[in-house]
Amino acid sequence: MKKVEIYSTPTCHFCHMAKDFFAANNVAFTDYDVSTDEAKRSEVIERSGQMGVPVIFIDGEMVIGFNEPKLRELLGM
Repeated sequence: MKKVEIYSTPTCHFCHMAKDFFAANNVAFTDYDVSTDEAKRSEVIERSGQMGVPVIFIDGEMVIGFNEPKLRELLGM
């Protein structure tokens, strides 16, 4: 099973789309709410150089935004 992490906020439409995609495809993921978790917010900026969300890591490979074809590729779907 691949390690899937998503840095998101509750009001982000594309974050919801990504999490819905993972749920619909039975992909386990860890969700970090960067709107309330300052440490995770700093971490994602450090890891990605991005201040926007979602930022998704699949086994360490970064995907910026909800890019379904790229997510499918990295998940082997």
